[in-house]
Amino acid sequence: MKPVFFHVDVNSAFLSWSAAYRVGFLGEKTNLRNIPSVVGGNEKNRHGIVLAKSTPAKKFGIKTGEALVAARNKCPGLVVIPPDYELYVRSSRALIDLLGRYTDRVQQYSIDEAFADMTGCSCILGSPAVFAGELKEIIKAELGFTVNIGISSCKFLAKMASDFEKPDKVHTLFPDEIPSKMWPLPVEDMFFVGRSGTRRLNGLGIHTIGELAATDHDILVSHFGKYGDMIWNFAHGEDHSFAFSAPEESKGYGNSVTVPSDILTKEDAMPVLLSLCETVGARLRADKAKASVIGISIVDSDFNFSSHQRRLPSPTSTTMELFVCARALFGQLWKKDPIRQLGVHTSDVTHESA
Repeated sequence: MKPVFFHVDVNSAFLSWSAAYRVGFLGEKTNLRNIPSVVGGNEKNRHGIVLAKSTPAKKFGIKTGEALVAARNKCPGLVVIPPDYELYVRSSRALIDLLGRYTDRVQQYSIDEAFADMTGCSCILGSPAVFAGELKEIIKAELGFTVNIGISSCKFLAKMASDFEKPDKVHTLFPDEIPSKMWPLPVEDMFFVGRSGTRRLNGLGIHTIGELAATDHDILVSHFGKYGDMIWNFAHGEDHSFAFSAPEESKGYGNSVTVPSDILTKEDAMPVLLSLCETVGARLRADKAKASVIGISIVDSDFNFSSHQRRLPSPTSTTMELFVCARALFGQLWKKDPIRQLGVHTSDVTHESA
């Protein structure tokens, strides 16, 4: 039986979730998705940045991660709303619950994206592409926001497919489609190739994913080590590092993510940290467990590792309680160096049956 994976990615998640809530529950007439609008951090300290943007805002050249001051200069009438992390957690859970109706193999990858193993489901649900289109419409009708769905025989290619044309689209990227759909793309469009990796690859004369795939494997390993091996395999559509697995209970509950491009500001880090707390909290809740200690880890762009932990006021599995503590730990630990990887881990775990 051929494997089939979906990667479901919420379009402009933070803004979409806020817009859906304001229209569907608060009864607002103006839909933030239809006007130039952004979700942004604190404007008062002059360091606020754009966390998510609407399609009309994108037309003004506004980019995720840029300063709100710069965004307002591009669009003086820009509507800015603050982030609502509790709403995002609820919206994320609703999406995961909906996906769980169709497969018990759902892996939340971040707060706004998930993988679903749909292998063997075609005999019940129909062809993957047709059902993905139906699923996309079900999500829109029931939850009020749009998603992109990427389909492939492995998770990496499914994720690459979901990043094709947006929003509200279904795309396939099966192995036989790699030469036509993936290899012509610039190398910076490949997952896990950030700004630093792009610069180094460009320095070797590698500008497209196809050129990366055609590069001798040993040359990449000599320049990049294990990272070179990984991106060479990715360029050929092989994703050995993307396995469905759960850490053993004795190792505690934790998760980490290597970000596609370096995190440069605290506000950039918060959505990632929230995603990690939600995935860790979801695993704790699924096992009817609570953690008494939470820690975070940071790997900077020079691969220096640091970590910090503290005991919680009381054992918990609640995402927001984990997040509040992780956010405080981040403020104490981070030295303003570009971040390549963030992690959240817990320990001193107790179970209800204990």
